[in-house]
Amino acid sequence: QVQLVESGGGLVQPGGSLRLSCAAPRSIFSIYAMGWYRQAPGKQRELVTSITSGGSTNYADSVKGRFTISRDNAKNTVYLQMNSLKPEDTAVYYCNAHQGVFDYWGQGTQVTVSS
Repeated sequence: QVQLVESGGGLVQPGGSLRLSCAAPRSIFSIYAMGWYRQAPGKQRELVTSITSGGSTNYADSVKGRFTISRDNAKNTVYLQMNSLKPEDTAVYYCNAHQGVFDYWGQGTQVTVSS
């Protein structure tokens, strides 16, 4: 069973910042693309951002310029730096590892943006 271990969620005021982390097994991390999805209440899960094993990134339009994904290959960890947070960023954030037909998910971490 592949485990992706997330951390870093919480409550933050609008305009604030949070950093999420996701640790993966080395066998997965070294070759899989890593990404972050989110799911708000009553909505479908959506892709926020992803990064390939080679470091190429893509972002949802709603987070461009505010969120940054990065990976530390020495620690087998992917990060999501979230700045200028808005109430509409409130959701459960899930870490994802993807290659071909294979997908692995973290347990999810709650991010709440509220004053």
